[in-house]
Amino acid sequence: MVNPVFRFPLRFLLLAILAGSTPGLARAQSAPKYLTADLENNPKAPAGLEELTIPSHGSRMAAFMYTASGPQPHPTLILLHGFPGNERNLDLAQSVRRTGWNVLYFDYRGSWGSEGEFSFANCVEDVASVVAFCKKQAKALRIDTTQLALFGHSMGGWVGLKALPHLPEIRKAVILSPWDIYATAAGMAKDEPRAAFEKYADGLFMLRKASGNALMTPVLADSKAFQLNADGPALSKKQLVFLDENRRNEAWIKPIGAANKASFRYEVWNTDHPFSNKRVALTKTVIAFLNK
Repeated sequence: MVNPVFRFPLRFLLLAILAGSTPGLARAQSAPKYLTADLENNPKAPAGLEELTIPSHGSRMAAFMYTASGPQPHPTLILLHGFPGNERNLDLAQSVRRTGWNVLYFDYRGSWGSEGEFSFANCVEDVASVVAFCKKQAKALRIDTTQLALFGHSMGGWVGLKALPHLPEIRKAVILSPWDIYATAAGMAKDEPRAAFEKYADGLFMLRKASGNALMTPVLADSKAFQLNADGPALSKKQLVFLDENRRNEAWIKPIGAANKASFRYEVWNTDHPFSNKRVALTKTVIAFLNK
C-alpha cells in the first residue's frame, strides 16, 4: 500500500509522463497508414515489382512497375522523370502503391540505357507509347485503364503537359517544379542560362544525344510546340496540381488555371527543386489528389 503522503506526488508524476507522451502518440495515431504500415501479403495476387520493356517508335525503353496488391485492376500512376533523371521519386511511388495504385517508372528513349535518341520531342512521344503499352498489357499487369494519371517532375512536368492534350485516357496530373524549356532556350530564364545548360548537357553520358546545342536548336525552330503559355485551352478538361519551389513559372501557370474547367491547384512551397525537405507533405498531397 502506498503511503498517503506520496499519493499526490506519484499521481502528479504519472499525469506529467502521460501528458508528455500524448502528442507523440497522437501524431503516430493520426499518420496515414500508407506512411506507417506495411502491405498485408495477398498470396493469390501479391504486390510486386515487374521488370518491363516498353516499345516506342522502334526502340525499347527500360521500365518497371510497382504492382499493387489484389487481383482486381488497379489505377496506375506513370512517373515522368526530369533532366537527366537523377530524382526518380520512388519514395513517393512506394507510398502510392500502398494505397492500391500501380506505379510505372520508365526511362525515355536515349536515357539511362533505353534505346534510341534522346530529345525533348521524343520524350513526349514516349509518354503516348507508355499509355499504349498499359492498354495492351492491362490484363497481365492488372491495370485499370480508366484510371491513369501522370506525375511529372522538372522536365517531366513539361513533358506531361505537352503529352496530356493527346491522351484522353488521362484526366489527372501532378506537375512538380516544371521546367520551362523554351525560356531556357530563348535566354529568358536568368537562373538557367542556355550556355550553362548546353555545357552541362554535353557531359551527360547517360543521355544518347548529339550535344546540348542539338537539344536546344529545335526548341527555337518550333517555338509554338515548346512554349507553355498558350496551352490552357488544350488542358482545360484535365485535373491539375502544380507545385513549385519559386514563382518563376507563375506567368504561364496562372493562364492554364484560368482556362481550367475541371480542377486546378497551384502552390509555391518553401523548398528546393526536388522538394528535399517536403517529401512527406508531397506524398500526402499527391495521394489525396489521386484518390479524390
